[in-house]
Amino acid sequence: MSYKVKIGTRGSKLALWQAYHVEDLLQQAGMETEIVLIDTKGDQVLDVSIAKIGSKGVFTQELEDQLMDGRIDIAVHSAKDMQSRLDEAFELIAFTEREQVNDVLLSNDKEISLSSTEKPLVIGTSSTRRVATLKHFYPHVKTVEVRGNLQTRIRKMEEGLCDALLLAFAGVHRMGYDDQIAQLLSLEEFIPAVGQGSVAIESAKSLNPEIREKIIQACNHSETEAQLRAERAYLRVLEGGCSIPVFALASVSGEKLSLDGGIISLDGKQRIRLSVSGDKNDPESLGEQLAEQVLQAGGKEILEEIKKTIR
Repeated sequence: MSYKVKIGTRGSKLALWQAYHVEDLLQQAGMETEIVLIDTKGDQVLDVSIAKIGSKGVFTQELEDQLMDGRIDIAVHSAKDMQSRLDEAFELIAFTEREQVNDVLLSNDKEISLSSTEKPLVIGTSSTRRVATLKHFYPHVKTVEVRGNLQTRIRKMEEGLCDALLLAFAGVHRMGYDDQIAQLLSLEEFIPAVGQGSVAIESAKSLNPEIREKIIQACNHSETEAQLRAERAYLRVLEGGCSIPVFALASVSGEKLSLDGGIISLDGKQRIRLSVSGDKNDPESLGEQLAEQVLQAGGKEILEEIKKTIR
């Protein structure tokens, strides 16, 4: 008898794109699938910032509940939405090939540029990392909190809430809004959130090992996995959730993995950025090494200050 893999996902258009992408990979490998829609706390509470809701599991808790009781076999997430520590009953078993990782400015005005100081610029974002980065490099830019799915954010922008949105290229591209990209932002300034651009597949550790292996074979991209395991180890040591403005980006060249990351104070005044490199087959150690260096270079004090502010 053939086994049907039940794929749990949030219901936004972007989350569905990710679920269909994973479904397509599984079907190409000859597996039967079913998509199960699940509403999460992060989807329900749109008038409060993620930092205030509490970043741990804001988009994942309900999916994990269904993984635990077997109603779904896997949950599909934006890798950057995943908390740095999972409950011991769960694991991330696969990461899809990574999309371009840059942040972008999305606007109906193609002439918009962060460096322009001619007129006041209001940027919509719900990310503390992006707000702090703007304060550091572009202190003349004002920001406004914008939550909701991509289509909701675009509508709010068009209603006049802001001049442009600051978003991940991956989501914009997957939703077909490339023609509204006004500026592709430099990775020198806007180092992305951990995991940005990849889709993570989560399962309960109790998942049938044979099914687990088939899912990994069908969906996992080994180079992306090495990058994300290094970035997530970095995040784990810093205990950074959605509300902490940390950033990290790994790259692979042959057998070498390089990791570039840091932390920025909420007011944008202090920014620590360091790099390490090593064997791609030991990505977690590299992430931990970078985190320790960042903490010793002043990151510990910045982190303590941030945690006092957001409590």
